[in-house]
Amino acid sequence: MLSLSASNAMSIVATAAALSLPISFCRSSKLSTKKGVRGFRVFAVLGEEPGVDKKNAWSSLFDVEDPRPKNPKLEGKVLKAAQALEVARFDIQYCDWRARQDVLTIMLLHEKVVEVLNPLAREYKSIGTIKKELAELQEELGQAHKEVHISEARVSTALDKLAFMEELVNDKLLQDRNTTDTEQASPSPSTSTQSLDAVKRRRSRKRLDVSGPVQKYHPRLKNFWYPVAFSTNLKDDTMVPIDCFEEPWVLFRGKDGRPGCVQNTCAHRACPLDLGTVKDGRITCPYHGWEYSTDGKCEKMPSTKLRNVKIKSLPCFEQDGMLWIWPGDDPPSATIPSLQPPEGFLVHAELVIELPVEHGLLLDNLLDLAHAPFTHTSTFAKGWSVPSFVKFLTPASGLQGYWDPYPIDMEFRPPCMVLSTIGISKPGKLEGQSTKQCSTHLHQLHVCLPSSRNKTRLLYRMSLDFAPVLKHIPFMHVLWRHFAEQVLNEDLRLVLGQQERMNCGDNVWSCPVTYDKLGVRYRLWREAVKQGIKQLPFTTKSV
Repeated sequence: MLSLSASNAMSIVATAAALSLPISFCRSSKLSTKKGVRGFRVFAVLGEEPGVDKKNAWSSLFDVEDPRPKNPKLEGKVLKAAQALEVARFDIQYCDWRARQDVLTIMLLHEKVVEVLNPLAREYKSIGTIKKELAELQEELGQAHKEVHISEARVSTALDKLAFMEELVNDKLLQDRNTTDTEQASPSPSTSTQSLDAVKRRRSRKRLDVSGPVQKYHPRLKNFWYPVAFSTNLKDDTMVPIDCFEEPWVLFRGKDGRPGCVQNTCAHRACPLDLGTVKDGRITCPYHGWEYSTDGKCEKMPSTKLRNVKIKSLPCFEQDGMLWIWPGDDPPSATIPSLQPPEGFLVHAELVIELPVEHGLLLDNLLDLAHAPFTHTSTFAKGWSVPSFVKFLTPASGLQGYWDPYPIDMEFRPPCMVLSTIGISKPGKLEGQSTKQCSTHLHQLHVCLPSSRNKTRLLYRMSLDFAPVLKHIPFMHVLWRHFAEQVLNEDLRLVLGQQERMNCGDNVWSCPVTYDKLGVRYRLWREAVKQGIKQLPFTTKSV
């Protein structure tokens, strides 16, 4: 699942360009602006060009007479009722005309920008232009072929080495197993039974089984730093209630401005504290006014004698524009993972969405790109062809890599984060290039916080290394959220169906294939955490 895509991003760039940039467009109408009109305006330079059809499908909808020549003239210093009515009528007519002209201009400019950005949308081209573009494309294609051949040779060599190493490892494992079976062999029936059971246990451990109702989260999964909110969502006088591992918590800032996380339950009568207020760095219960600091200590009890009362609190820190908590019982690790976008990227959107699915199923979905041409047919993957073979190429002991044939790099970062960088070459076209070969990119961060066994708090951050002007366009966050929710809804119906089947006993990982590699490694990592393995697989972290 990719919450925003190359085609969506480029479409938004086109819309934003129409909203903010002066562009020349062929149309035989005049558009002028007057001083003194406040608020957001659209400016365009409109002129005529020979040989271009000036009619448009929208012309009839916006063909309204300009009311400015009929501006009522006022006589005297006192505004009479009839004059006031005339002025009001003129204002309404002018606002209507002005709005129609602005909307028409936006639509026409958007059409022009999309036509410029997306060759597939052009309805006409001169023969000379087509020849020139074909020559440029042939040159680029020739260079690309050379680079592809070099890459294929390198990949082929690497795969040969990998296959050779796998054979050596498999032979060694087979020898070790045969040696173990021989040493454990005995005429005693009980010993033979124990050896058979041991072999069965070893084989069962290799099988990936994710079935049945979601069990209570293992305490070892809590011993990590979890990002739970964006810094921009927590002001000095506000609070952010969250659920984490089926426990209610609330975030707020203390007197020093630092964030704190306490149990979202008053020690007095179990009233939710997030129903109250935050003032002077303390959160106040709305029931009887008890006030708590960020360490959970009750510092005020109105109408009674102050007692030594304290509610549970969690270690809480702020880093990279996010708020982190440590929900586990083990001492917190000294380092917090960095989730900053790569150098040269600018954050454009930060969204928080609550989803009714178990966070592991959502991570499985995010770590899989092969489903895009089949699932996201109305959003970013509309028009994608189905590749004959999809691969995720990754080191033998890593949780990151890149997709082939898509220019997308992806990484699972424990305990619940997915980072991806998407190379954008042309609108709706991703195949055939690596991210390094693309001039513009979209970077995504997905955080899947386990709120409960059937609920996930999704934190989504989107960054671009182009079009910084989008940061200054009004209501862009609404547009980003709209696109993100469109993509999520396409995935959600499928993941909810998986969850229903899983709760009935079906195994959602019964038959993994080659392009499931990253999702399988996430599941193996998670299982190793639950089993308490010291050296976690595919990482350098020990527990």
